[in-house]
Amino acid sequence: IISIVISTVRTFHTPILNPLSVDEHPSLNIAVARLGTDTPDNYAVWVLKAPYPGGSVIENCHWTIELSQVWLGWQALFSPGSRPYCLPCHQESSIPELDLAAVAPVDAPQPQIYSANLMQHLGLSLWKWLLCRQTGNAFAQSQGMAIGQGKLLRLRLEVRDPDLIPLPWEIIQPQPGKPAISIDRQVLFSRTNSDVDSLPPQRLDRAIKILLVLGKNIPGSPQLDLQQEAATIAQALQNTMPSGFNPPNRLNPAGCQVDTLVQPTPAELIAALESQQYNLFFYAGHGMPAAEGGLVMLNNLGGMNGTELAQLLVRCRVKLAVFNSCWGAQPYQHQQRAVPRSSLAEVLLHYGVPAVLAMRDTIADREALSFIQTFTQALAQRLSIDEAAAIARQQLLILYKFNQPAWTLPILYMHPEFNGELIRPLEAAITEIPSVPQLIPAAFMRSLSFHTHPDFPIGHGLMRVGRSSDNDLIIHEPWVSQRHAEIIYRSTSMTDVMNGIYYLRDSSRFGSYVLDRDNKWHKIHGGEFPLQSGMQLKFGSEEGQLLEFRVDLPI
Repeated sequence: IISIVISTVRTFHTPILNPLSVDEHPSLNIAVARLGTDTPDNYAVWVLKAPYPGGSVIENCHWTIELSQVWLGWQALFSPGSRPYCLPCHQESSIPELDLAAVAPVDAPQPQIYSANLMQHLGLSLWKWLLCRQTGNAFAQSQGMAIGQGKLLRLRLEVRDPDLIPLPWEIIQPQPGKPAISIDRQVLFSRTNSDVDSLPPQRLDRAIKILLVLGKNIPGSPQLDLQQEAATIAQALQNTMPSGFNPPNRLNPAGCQVDTLVQPTPAELIAALESQQYNLFFYAGHGMPAAEGGLVMLNNLGGMNGTELAQLLVRCRVKLAVFNSCWGAQPYQHQQRAVPRSSLAEVLLHYGVPAVLAMRDTIADREALSFIQTFTQALAQRLSIDEAAAIARQQLLILYKFNQPAWTLPILYMHPEFNGELIRPLEAAITEIPSVPQLIPAAFMRSLSFHTHPDFPIGHGLMRVGRSSDNDLIIHEPWVSQRHAEIIYRSTSMTDVMNGIYYLRDSSRFGSYVLDRDNKWHKIHGGEFPLQSGMQLKFGSEEGQLLEFRVDLPI
């Protein structure tokens, strides 16, 4: 039995979003794991989730000495001050030095050419290893489907072997001349982990609310300009603050709020997070790698480890945690072995933080500030978290060049069920009308298919219709889109709002239907249609439920 459900949410309340039902972009999830200690150089690569039937494939990939050779050469050039990460299947002493002629032409001795070729060489090698044969076909088919639907492909990589986590998977590219996966305009790339609890319903906020925590500088470590970082973030957000109501054909940035804590105690941090509904936690300072997610330094008395911080962020329903601190995305090493699920980013994701962005290696202050500014501006423009990360990464590449590691340092982890929405997306937000004290004609929708249901009022001149749970009118039918249509009231005069018109605005895949005077169904697809009291509507199909639009006319 097909049923129609009325949401108790009104447009002036904070809606609840079901993370399992709103992922508009097709998703391809790929996992990598070591097959066993007896064959340490053999790995399984398989597709966990594909946007088409039969997309789940698995294959065996052999890690070669050549791959370890390129990886060590990459670290020697781009992370000279760090202890190199070498895969345990190959002893570092047994790996020959990288042949420079194999990476850069002999007649091109310039260091920048060598570094660019080494960056590209590792990216091409990792692509060939990860997306070989069947998994590569799955990626190509998934991307083709996304392009055909006019959408992006959301690619999530799950690296289950801790020894493979330090690798810069964000730089993989299919061939020379093609963009790396993390800056490809057709792909939304992030890392993930399926060893997590199911994500609870998330708030779909209307504004960005950031708690910026400026932590302690460690003696002997590079001193961060924390006050300048806070000022930069505030300025970036101030530049995108909305000024009044923007009409639907213009960009409508979200409102933003930034609260700052300077070297707080754990008790002060807890009190601040519990005082308001922050959706973004930002930490700027230093961190120390260790088990249980390492240590986030707060003040002279110490800090909080990853497990403690994860419990706090989940309890306070923070959706995104950003760390401008070294090693936040690196696993802890004990006796020269990487400890599973020990990085700060992994621990937070495991305990239920929907998205975590941390640094893979040491990042210069000016590079971090450039990334933060572009990232927060993109979020304020209502882009998803993974799309904002890609744009900010592109900015790093432009400013600090492809042959430098800056653009490879930010690592984004997202929960496999999270669709990346920090705040209400643009296509939903731009249709909101301003809240005005004047009265507008009251209207409602009535089900003619199920007479036991009450009338569904159109609160404040706006009703969102669709399958996802953040709509005002929820219709569970297969031909109804997640966000199918809106019924919106529009008046040409703010002084006489009673003389306006209700419109049906369709944004669905299959269209909406209005019964005309000749008793024939008129299809509206991607457009608007003026409504009159008594008109009958169907959403997605002529076989759908029959609803009636009514206006309460004054007596």
